[in-house]
Amino acid sequence: TIPIGQPLANTKAYILDANLQPLPRGIPGELCIGGDGLARGYLNRSTLTSEKFIPYPDSQNGVEANPAQRLYRTGDWARVLPDGNIEWLGRIDYQVKIRGFRIELGEIEANLRQHSTVQEAVVIVREDTPGERVLVGYVIGCNPPNQETYAWIADIRQFIKSRLPDFMIPNHFVPLEAFP
Repeated sequence: TIPIGQPLANTKAYILDANLQPLPRGIPGELCIGGDGLARGYLNRSTLTSEKFIPYPDSQNGVEANPAQRLYRTGDWARVLPDGNIEWLGRIDYQVKIRGFRIELGEIEANLRQHSTVQEAVVIVREDTPGERVLVGYVIGCNPPNQETYAWIADIRQFIKSRLPDFMIPNHFVPLEAFP
């Protein structure tokens, strides 16, 4: 792995455990950032904002240092190396990055499950050609009577397009009777 460096000026980085307590150097945890450049939150997404932007902990005693300041939970798994650089180790959630967009696969799956004929859904990233990552949605459901599979998938695609931005629409849908 390659270190990602140290925080910029007026920025702080913490590696926190599951209880949001600072971890010593070398121990992996979630990378959280704070400081002057931190955003106020996600536009029109108050639930996600309250989940990802947390009170700023005081590293001395674990209490909130300043209610006006917050940390951003990046969802990145990282650790601080002995030289003070931060080493990125991966993601702690199912977020992926495709064509510059950060995508939560679980959000796509949850929206697919809201379709009246979809019982279960799993979305993965597949690399069909080197460097070209695409989303694939696997769906289990009941194809309405007198409707061909192609029409059923087209209906699911139209449904999901009405709920999610284009970059979150799976490139391919694969109907299955059951998951392996």
